[in-house]
Amino acid sequence: MRKIFLLILSFAIFSPIFAKENLPRTIVTTDGEIDDVDTFIRMLLYSNEFHLEGLIYSSSMWHYKGDGKGTLFTSEMDMTKKMYGAKTDLRWPGVNWIQDLLKAYGEVYPKLSQNSKTYPSPAYLNSLVKVGNIDFEGEMDQITPGSEWIKAKLLDNDPQPIFLQAWGGTNTIARALKSIEEAYSKQKDWPIIQEKISKKAIIYTVMDQDATYKKYIGLHWPKIRVFYNAHQFGSFAYPWKRIMPKVAQPYFEGPYMSANIILNHGPLLKMYYAYGDGQKQAGDDEHIHGDPNKLKNAQWGSFVPYDFISEGDSPAFLHLVDVGLNNLNNPSYGGWGGRFAQAKDNPYRYEDNDDAADFNPELGKMDINYAQTRWLIALQQDFAARADWCIKSFKEANHAPQITVREGMKIYAKAGQNITLNLLAVDPDKNAVTLTAWPYKEAGSGAADIQISGNKAMVKIPDTAKSGESYHVVIEGKDSGTPALTGYRRVVVNIL
Repeated sequence: MRKIFLLILSFAIFSPIFAKENLPRTIVTTDGEIDDVDTFIRMLLYSNEFHLEGLIYSSSMWHYKGDGKGTLFTSEMDMTKKMYGAKTDLRWPGVNWIQDLLKAYGEVYPKLSQNSKTYPSPAYLNSLVKVGNIDFEGEMDQITPGSEWIKAKLLDNDPQPIFLQAWGGTNTIARALKSIEEAYSKQKDWPIIQEKISKKAIIYTVMDQDATYKKYIGLHWPKIRVFYNAHQFGSFAYPWKRIMPKVAQPYFEGPYMSANIILNHGPLLKMYYAYGDGQKQAGDDEHIHGDPNKLKNAQWGSFVPYDFISEGDSPAFLHLVDVGLNNLNNPSYGGWGGRFAQAKDNPYRYEDNDDAADFNPELGKMDINYAQTRWLIALQQDFAARADWCIKSFKEANHAPQITVREGMKIYAKAGQNITLNLLAVDPDKNAVTLTAWPYKEAGSGAADIQISGNKAMVKIPDTAKSGESYHVVIEGKDSGTPALTGYRRVVVNIL
């Protein structure tokens, strides 16, 4: 009986408290840069929206521990080779910062779980923390606890895809895949195993931060899907003042950040790095952003206290958040994690290249960054709401409305046809919801004409539409709560 009790207790402590079948599976690998820390904090506030299955320390061209033997290492990447030359270690933040954040998460978890029952327990999240390949940039020779964890997840019997987020280098992911290849490539059923892994793994990588994708993954696992964010993340990163639309910037500036997100929102948000906040990350001598004396004429502009620094890796997990845009398995649709176009020379690779650009009305031209920046105000207001969840009960806080369309998210029509969509907005807090609609022409074949009246949207398909084309209609519902939150529903009209 005692063994049964301990087994049940262990399951309760180390298992998430929700049915994971309804949520996308994901593993995070991170090199621990300060923007990774800020991304991690935001990610924890969204951890009810996906099933976390690994939190793994890794290295990158910017951060590595060294082997402790004084071995000199020179980067394979041109930029960091020129910047740093030969180093024994580089700006390494250690392997405790995730646990520190999870301790603070544990303190706000009681309030968070009042706002959503699907938040994972602190004990479960701590059980996911593993150390991967961290000695040097691109090191993938060693078998590590982190690489073995990824290997086991890819080989398990759950057929659902696993989104492998690479916030730093892809080397720990590469080591896991190499271990699978080494273990099974000489077996008769290797093609079946390789196909299984290739269908299961999806890599969302923010740039190439080491050479392991190019030198190993892409060559040995060419059918693994890759979402490659090389540009759009920049609007959410250090150069945000140069890229982000002016209308969105106040939501990232010190007055908004301090009042609505960082201060007086519990211990987790207090650990969020911002300009001039007095904080300093151990191990990274280049983290001077918190120094109040170095705000003017800094590398990326002039700042005021509590200005946003960077969350360059946030698009990787935001792609998994279901806000009604149906982008999870359709990277070309666009959503909170950006928009991607299928590479011309590789059907398994999606890139934020010129084909993924959207028309930016502020600039009056196509803009590769606008596929990300068009969502930033809604994103930041949603972040502020979740910061409130750290200190407020469900009744005290605001929650996004849910938008549905009676006709569904995929319908068929002929050229020139008029369609009526019947809309329903349900707000958990019983706030009023204002509905609007707009054509996402870049995600489809062009723009349909859309008029909205009350709970109906009238869509006129162009007379010039051709069979096989598609027209995307985005319904937005914005509530009257504080902060005002937005829900969506995308309808794709396929032309017969």
